[in-house]
Amino acid sequence: MTQSTFAASAGAPSPIRIDDARYVPGVCNIGPAEIARRRRAGHTGVIASIVLLAVLVAIGAPPVSRLLIALPVAVAASGYLQAWLKFCAGFGSAGVFNFGERGTTQAVVDPAARRKDRIRSFEIGLASFAIGIAVGVVAVLLPR
Repeated sequence: MTQSTFAASAGAPSPIRIDDARYVPGVCNIGPAEIARRRRAGHTGVIASIVLLAVLVAIGAPPVSRLLIALPVAVAASGYLQAWLKFCAGFGSAGVFNFGERGTTQAVVDPAARRKDRIRSFEIGLASFAIGIAVGVVAVLLPR
């Protein structure tokens, strides 16, 4: 079963019809190359979080400063969530999708599909922020 959606190549003057079961509004908007990129962003965020926490502990920074790890943790969470969900929040906000090579996108022109994509993008952003704050608070509460 395929799902039809209207899309236009980025920069193309007129919409073209895309029949592709891979793109599902609000559910899946990226393929393997983009998923791997999001996973790498998650790995980078985890490494940055660990390094930052280690530095803050090593220099004897006040425990409240450990809340700073919320930022790289949120980056890690965002990357991993996007890879797991097969959905790029940035693409969803911009109204595009990509199942081909990195750097190529197609625009979603159906307003209902764009709305679903924006909602999923917001959910990913909110979840990433919440995870970052939660881990940051735990880091603050860790003993010196």
